[in-house]
Amino acid sequence: MRALYITHPQVMVDPDVPVPQWGLSEVGRARAEAFAARGLIAEGAVVFSSDERKAVELADIITASWGGAVITDPAMGENDRSAMGFLPPDKFEVTADRFFAAPMESVDGWERAIDAQRRIVGAVGKAMERVRPGQAMVFCGHGAVGTLLKCYLGGWTIARSEDQRRMADPGGGNGFVFDLEARKLYCDWTPMEALTREMISG
Repeated sequence: MRALYITHPQVMVDPDVPVPQWGLSEVGRARAEAFAARGLIAEGAVVFSSDERKAVELADIITASWGGAVITDPAMGENDRSAMGFLPPDKFEVTADRFFAAPMESVDGWERAIDAQRRIVGAVGKAMERVRPGQAMVFCGHGAVGTLLKCYLGGWTIARSEDQRRMADPGGGNGFVFDLEARKLYCDWTPMEALTREMISG
């Protein structure tokens, strides 16, 4: 079944707040609201989300127009980086490069990329079992696990070159359309502003 995976856009970075509790910034919220206002997501679509605040806020914005419920699942969360806590941008980028380059290893205590990939693929698969054939589906999530899911779907080696930051808007708010059962990608990372109804619905 066809589904959209979309990442949260820009967030409010606060070194004193755990990363999973970061919310959308003004820019991120404006982008999410503009995307929702375009009406690309069919009313009544089943919307799944990571339980991290920024992803849930995106999901809530998407469903607000028809009052749909958001189904959250912690297994859809971003790769676990809690061992190191907050990292300044330059150090984060270096560590992220290492994370993707050595998927079978734990980089400074981070969850291994291969484990995060298995987790997100499994979570998406279980979620899709709950949806009726032909019903629209949206997954609101994160860049790293989204990239790992995309690499699985494409049959590609895990690589940072497939990350949304390298292919679309570096601030997040990007999506791709896929069919998990067919293991098929209908489009690669695309900024939410460039997503179309045809891309999402086929």
